[in-house]
Amino acid sequence: MKPELRHLRYLLAVAEHANFTRAAEELRIAQPTLSQQIKQLEKAVGVQLLERTGRTVRLTDAGATYAHYARRALRNLAAGERAVLDVRDLSRGHLRLAVTPTFTAYLTGPLVADFHTRHPGITLDVRESTQDRIEADLLADRLDLGIAFSGAHLPGIEATALFTEALSLVVGPRHPDLGAPGPLPVSVLEERQFALLSGDFATRRHIDQHFADHHVRLRIALEANSINALTEIVARAPLATVLPDAIAHDHAHLTPIPLTPALPSRTVTLLRRESTYQSAAARAFAHQAIEWAQAYSALTPP
Repeated sequence: MKPELRHLRYLLAVAEHANFTRAAEELRIAQPTLSQQIKQLEKAVGVQLLERTGRTVRLTDAGATYAHYARRALRNLAAGERAVLDVRDLSRGHLRLAVTPTFTAYLTGPLVADFHTRHPGITLDVRESTQDRIEADLLADRLDLGIAFSGAHLPGIEATALFTEALSLVVGPRHPDLGAPGPLPVSVLEERQFALLSGDFATRRHIDQHFADHHVRLRIALEANSINALTEIVARAPLATVLPDAIAHDHAHLTPIPLTPALPSRTVTLLRRESTYQSAAARAFAHQAIEWAQAYSALTPP
Protein backbone atom coordinates (compact mmCIF):
# COMPACT_ATOMS: atom_id res chain seq x y z
CA MET A 1 0.00 0.00 0.00
CA LYS A 2 0.99 3.60 -0.56
CA PRO A 3 0.89 6.20 2.24
CA GLU A 4 -2.25 8.34 2.21
CA LEU A 5 -2.77 11.90 3.40
CA ARG A 6 -4.35 10.77 6.64
CA HIS A 7 -1.17 8.83 7.45
CA LEU A 8 0.87 12.02 7.16
CA ARG A 9 -1.51 13.93 9.43
CA TYR A 10 -1.52 11.11 11.96
CA LEU A 11 2.28 10.92 12.07
CA LEU A 12 2.65 14.66 12.55
CA ALA A 13 0.03 14.71 15.31
CA VAL A 14 1.84 11.97 17.24
CA ALA A 15 5.17 13.73 16.72
CA GLU A 16 3.74 17.04 17.97
CA HIS A 17 2.19 15.57 21.12
CA ALA A 18 4.85 12.86 21.72
CA ASN A 19 1.92 10.76 22.88
CA PHE A 20 -0.59 8.51 21.12
CA THR A 21 -3.46 9.26 23.50
CA ARG A 22 -3.30 13.05 23.14
CA ALA A 23 -2.79 12.77 19.38
CA ALA A 24 -5.82 10.49 19.07
CA GLU A 25 -7.92 12.96 21.08
CA GLU A 26 -6.92 15.81 18.78
CA LEU A 27 -7.62 13.73 15.67
CA ARG A 28 -10.88 12.43 17.19
CA ILE A 29 -10.12 8.81 16.46
CA ALA A 30 -9.59 5.82 18.74
CA GLN A 31 -6.06 5.25 19.97
CA PRO A 32 -5.89 1.63 18.66
CA THR A 33 -6.93 2.93 15.23
CA LEU A 34 -4.19 5.56 15.32
CA SER A 35 -1.56 3.00 16.33
CA GLN A 36 -2.68 0.69 13.53
CA GLN A 37 -2.51 3.50 10.95
CA ILE A 38 1.01 4.46 12.03
CA LYS A 39 2.12 0.81 11.72
CA GLN A 40 0.64 0.72 8.21
CA LEU A 41 2.63 3.84 7.33
CA GLU A 42 5.86 2.36 8.71
CA LYS A 43 5.23 -0.83 6.73
CA ALA A 44 4.59 1.19 3.57
CA VAL A 45 7.83 3.21 3.83
CA GLY A 46 9.85 0.27 5.13
CA VAL A 47 11.40 1.95 8.18
CA GLN A 48 10.53 2.63 11.81
CA LEU A 49 9.31 6.23 12.09
CA LEU A 50 8.52 6.42 15.81
CA GLU A 51 10.43 5.24 18.84
CA ARG A 52 8.08 4.13 21.59
CA THR A 53 9.56 4.25 25.11
CA GLY A 54 6.89 3.88 27.77
CA ARG A 55 4.40 6.71 27.51
CA THR A 56 6.73 8.90 25.47
CA VAL A 57 6.92 8.72 21.70
CA ARG A 58 9.47 10.49 19.54
CA LEU A 59 10.52 10.50 15.91
CA THR A 60 13.44 8.32 14.87
CA ASP A 61 16.06 9.88 12.59
CA ALA A 62 14.21 8.43 9.61
CA GLY A 63 10.93 9.65 11.09
CA ALA A 64 12.22 13.21 11.48
CA THR A 65 13.32 13.21 7.83
CA TYR A 66 9.97 11.83 6.67
CA ALA A 67 8.04 14.30 8.85
CA HIS A 68 9.91 17.22 7.25
CA TYR A 69 8.65 16.21 3.81
CA ALA A 70 5.20 15.36 5.16
CA ARG A 71 4.81 18.91 6.51
CA ARG A 72 5.94 20.32 3.18
CA ALA A 73 3.50 18.08 1.28
CA LEU A 74 0.56 19.16 3.44
CA ARG A 75 1.49 22.84 3.07
CA ASN A 76 1.69 22.47 -0.69
CA LEU A 77 -1.62 20.64 -0.77
CA ALA A 78 -3.28 23.42 1.26
CA ALA A 79 -1.81 26.00 -1.13
CA GLY A 80 -3.15 24.00 -4.07
CA GLU A 81 -6.62 23.89 -2.54
CA ARG A 82 -6.55 27.66 -2.06
CA ALA A 83 -5.43 28.08 -5.67
CA VAL A 84 -8.38 26.04 -6.90
CA LEU A 85 -10.79 28.11 -4.81
CA ASP A 86 -9.13 31.39 -5.73
CA VAL A 87 -11.50 33.70 -7.59
CA ARG A 88 -9.70 36.13 -9.88
CA ASP A 89 -12.41 38.77 -9.75
CA LEU A 90 -12.07 38.92 -5.92
CA SER A 91 -15.77 38.33 -5.44
CA ARG A 92 -14.85 35.87 -2.71
CA GLY A 93 -11.78 34.55 -0.95
CA HIS A 94 -9.95 34.63 2.37
CA LEU A 95 -6.90 36.52 3.64
CA ARG A 96 -4.83 35.78 6.77
CA LEU A 97 -2.92 38.85 7.96
CA ALA A 98 -0.82 39.56 11.07
CA VAL A 99 0.73 42.83 12.20
CA THR A 100 3.00 43.84 15.05
CA PRO A 101 0.90 45.59 17.73
CA THR A 102 1.98 49.22 17.27
CA PHE A 103 0.46 49.24 13.78
CA THR A 104 -3.02 48.56 15.14
CA ALA A 105 -3.22 52.16 16.34
CA TYR A 106 -2.76 53.86 12.97
CA LEU A 107 -2.23 51.45 10.08
CA THR A 108 -4.36 48.31 10.42
CA GLY A 109 -7.72 50.07 10.78
CA PRO A 110 -7.64 52.29 7.68
CA LEU A 111 -5.86 49.73 5.53
CA VAL A 112 -8.20 46.85 6.34
CA ALA A 113 -11.30 49.04 6.20
CA ASP A 114 -10.35 50.28 2.72
CA PHE A 115 -9.64 46.72 1.56
CA HIS A 116 -13.05 45.57 2.83
CA THR A 117 -14.75 48.46 1.04
CA ARG A 118 -13.09 47.51 -2.22
CA HIS A 119 -13.55 43.75 -1.85
CA PRO A 120 -16.47 43.00 0.51
CA GLY A 121 -16.58 39.35 -0.56
CA ILE A 122 -13.13 38.67 0.91
CA THR A 123 -13.15 37.47 4.52
CA LEU A 124 -10.19 38.54 6.65
CA ASP A 125 -8.46 37.00 9.64
CA VAL A 126 -6.46 39.86 11.21
CA ARG A 127 -4.37 39.33 14.33
CA GLU A 128 -1.63 41.01 16.35
CA SER A 129 1.58 39.08 16.84
CA THR A 130 5.28 39.46 17.51
CA GLN A 131 7.59 39.72 14.52
CA ASP A 132 9.26 36.37 15.28
CA ARG A 133 5.88 34.65 15.42
CA ILE A 134 4.69 36.33 12.22
CA GLU A 135 7.68 35.01 10.28
CA ALA A 136 7.32 31.52 11.75
CA ASP A 137 3.61 31.48 10.88
CA LEU A 138 4.32 32.60 7.33
CA LEU A 139 6.82 29.77 6.86
CA ALA A 140 4.32 27.28 8.32
CA ASP A 141 1.57 28.58 5.97
CA ARG A 142 -0.56 29.80 8.86
CA LEU A 143 -0.51 33.33 7.38
CA ASP A 144 -0.62 34.88 3.92
CA LEU A 145 0.95 38.26 4.75
CA GLY A 146 2.52 40.09 7.66
CA ILE A 147 3.41 43.70 8.40
CA ALA A 148 6.45 44.26 10.61
CA PHE A 149 9.94 45.80 10.35
CA SER A 150 13.03 45.36 8.22
CA GLY A 151 16.02 43.53 9.64
CA ALA A 152 17.43 40.03 9.72
CA HIS A 153 14.56 37.84 8.54
CA LEU A 154 14.26 34.08 8.73
CA PRO A 155 15.38 32.19 5.60
CA GLY A 156 12.46 31.93 3.20
CA ILE A 157 10.88 35.27 4.15
CA GLU A 158 10.55 37.95 1.48
CA ALA A 159 10.26 41.58 2.65
CA THR A 160 8.98 44.58 0.69
CA ALA A 161 9.66 48.04 2.13
CA LEU A 162 6.52 50.13 2.67
CA PHE A 163 7.44 53.33 4.53
CA THR A 164 9.67 54.78 7.24
CA GLU A 165 8.35 55.07 10.77
CA ALA A 166 9.74 57.75 13.10
CA LEU A 167 9.74 57.54 16.90
CA SER A 168 9.69 60.37 19.43
CA LEU A 169 9.57 61.03 23.13
CA VAL A 170 5.86 61.52 23.92
CA VAL A 171 4.35 63.32 26.93
CA GLY A 172 0.91 64.31 28.18
CA PRO A 173 -0.41 67.66 29.47
CA ARG A 174 0.90 67.06 33.02
CA HIS A 175 4.51 66.35 32.07
CA PRO A 176 7.19 68.94 33.07
CA ASP A 177 8.86 68.77 29.65
CA LEU A 178 5.72 69.85 27.79
CA GLY A 179 6.58 72.99 25.83
CA ALA A 180 10.35 72.60 26.33
CA PRO A 181 12.25 74.60 23.67
CA GLY A 182 14.36 72.68 21.18
CA PRO A 183 15.32 69.00 21.21
CA LEU A 184 15.96 67.45 24.60
CA PRO A 185 19.37 65.80 25.15
CA VAL A 186 18.90 62.11 25.82
CA SER A 187 21.12 62.42 28.89
CA VAL A 188 18.43 64.35 30.82
CA LEU A 189 16.02 61.46 30.44
CA GLU A 190 17.70 59.60 33.30
CA GLU A 191 15.96 62.13 35.57
CA ARG A 192 12.49 61.35 34.16
CA GLN A 193 10.10 58.48 34.81
CA PHE A 194 8.83 56.40 31.92
CA ALA A 195 5.89 54.24 30.92
CA LEU A 196 6.98 51.94 28.10
CA LEU A 197 5.72 49.07 26.03
CA SER A 198 6.66 45.65 27.39
CA GLY A 199 9.62 43.69 26.09
CA ASP A 200 7.38 41.60 23.79
CA PHE A 201 7.22 44.56 21.41
CA ALA A 202 9.85 45.03 18.72
CA THR A 203 9.42 48.76 19.39
CA ARG A 204 10.59 48.29 22.99
CA ARG A 205 13.75 46.47 21.90
CA HIS A 206 14.43 49.28 19.44
CA ILE A 207 14.02 51.88 22.22
CA ASP A 208 16.22 49.99 24.67
CA GLN A 209 19.00 49.62 22.12
CA HIS A 210 19.04 53.35 21.32
CA PHE A 211 19.38 54.43 24.94
CA ALA A 212 21.91 51.70 25.69
CA ASP A 213 24.00 52.93 22.75
CA HIS A 214 24.06 56.39 24.38
CA HIS A 215 24.63 55.05 27.92
CA VAL A 216 21.28 56.30 29.19
CA ARG A 217 19.51 54.26 31.85
CA LEU A 218 15.79 55.00 31.93
CA ARG A 219 13.72 54.90 35.12
CA ILE A 220 10.80 52.69 34.10
CA ALA A 221 7.85 53.17 36.40
CA LEU A 222 5.35 51.19 34.32
CA GLU A 223 5.23 48.71 31.47
CA ALA A 224 2.16 47.94 29.36
CA ASN A 225 1.41 45.44 26.61
CA SER A 226 -1.36 47.60 25.15
CA ILE A 227 -0.93 50.75 23.09
CA ASN A 228 -4.33 52.06 24.20
CA ALA A 229 -3.50 51.55 27.87
CA LEU A 230 -0.15 53.28 27.44
CA THR A 231 -1.56 56.36 25.71
CA GLU A 232 -4.32 56.72 28.31
CA ILE A 233 -1.84 56.45 31.19
CA VAL A 234 0.60 58.98 29.73
CA ALA A 235 -2.27 61.40 29.06
CA ARG A 236 -3.17 61.35 32.76
CA ALA A 237 0.16 60.94 34.56
CA PRO A 238 3.46 62.89 34.49
CA LEU A 239 5.18 60.00 32.75
CA ALA A 240 6.98 60.06 29.42
CA THR A 241 6.94 57.31 26.80
CA VAL A 242 8.33 56.62 23.33
CA LEU A 243 5.92 55.92 20.50
CA PRO A 244 5.71 56.19 16.71
CA ASP A 245 4.97 59.79 15.69
CA ALA A 246 1.81 58.67 13.90
CA ILE A 247 0.27 57.48 17.16
CA ALA A 248 1.08 60.71 18.99
CA HIS A 249 -0.35 62.82 16.16
CA ASP A 250 -3.65 60.90 16.38
CA HIS A 251 -4.10 61.84 20.06
CA ALA A 252 -4.79 65.49 20.84
CA HIS A 253 -3.70 65.02 24.47
CA LEU A 254 -0.23 63.67 23.53
CA THR A 255 2.72 65.76 22.38
CA PRO A 256 5.88 64.43 20.68
CA ILE A 257 9.16 65.99 21.79
CA PRO A 258 12.29 65.66 19.60
CA LEU A 259 15.44 64.22 21.14
CA THR A 260 19.11 64.66 20.39
CA PRO A 261 20.47 62.30 19.26
CA ALA A 262 17.15 61.42 17.65
CA LEU A 263 15.71 57.96 17.88
CA PRO A 264 16.55 56.11 14.66
CA SER A 265 13.66 55.56 12.28
CA ARG A 266 12.59 52.09 11.14
CA THR A 267 11.48 50.68 7.81
CA VAL A 268 8.04 49.09 7.86
CA THR A 269 7.87 46.04 5.61
CA LEU A 270 5.31 43.72 4.08
CA LEU A 271 6.33 40.11 4.73
CA ARG A 272 5.43 36.98 2.79
CA ARG A 273 6.84 33.51 2.25
CA GLU A 274 9.12 33.15 -0.76
CA SER A 275 8.31 30.82 -3.63
CA THR A 276 4.75 30.08 -2.63
CA TYR A 277 1.38 30.55 -4.24
CA GLN A 278 -0.14 33.94 -3.50
CA SER A 279 -3.91 34.12 -3.68
CA ALA A 280 -5.64 36.90 -5.59
CA ALA A 281 -6.72 38.35 -2.23
CA ALA A 282 -3.13 38.41 -0.94
CA ARG A 283 -1.85 40.03 -4.13
CA ALA A 284 -4.61 42.65 -4.02
CA PHE A 285 -3.90 43.47 -0.38
CA ALA A 286 -0.16 43.72 -1.04
CA HIS A 287 -0.78 46.11 -3.93
CA GLN A 288 -3.13 48.21 -1.80
CA ALA A 289 -0.63 48.30 1.11
CA ILE A 290 2.06 49.63 -1.23
CA GLU A 291 -0.36 52.26 -2.57
CA TRP A 292 -1.30 53.29 0.98
CA ALA A 293 2.35 53.48 2.01
CA GLN A 294 3.20 55.74 -0.94
CA ALA A 295 0.36 58.11 -0.04
CA TYR A 296 1.33 58.04 3.65
CA SER A 297 4.97 58.81 2.85
CA ALA A 298 3.96 61.74 0.66
CA LEU A 299 1.99 63.26 3.55
CA THR A 300 4.62 62.56 6.24
CA PRO A 301 7.27 65.27 6.71
CA PRO A 302 10.85 64.00 6.28
